[in-house]
Amino acid sequence: MGSLKRLRQNKTRRIRNKYIYKSTKTAIKKLLKNKTKYSNVISMIDKLVKKNIIHVNKASRLKNKLKNYISSLS
Repeated sequence: MGSLKRLRQNKTRRIRNKYIYKSTKTAIKKLLKNKTKYSNVISMIDKLVKKNIIHVNKASRLKNKLKNYISSLS
C-alpha cells in the first residue's frame, strides 16, 4: 500500500519539477529578448539547483553563458 502513495507523490513532484524547469527556460528566453531582469533568471536557476532539479555544473554553465551574452550586448 505504501508503494501506491509513493507513486502519487512521484507524479506530483514530477509535474511540479517540470513546471519549475519550464518556467525557468521561458525566463531565459525572455532574458535573451531583453524582457526580464538578469538577477531574476539567476535566482530561478539557483532555486532549480537547490531543489535538485538540475545539476550544479549545468547551472554554472547556464549562468556563465547568460553572463557572457549580457556582457556582449554592452
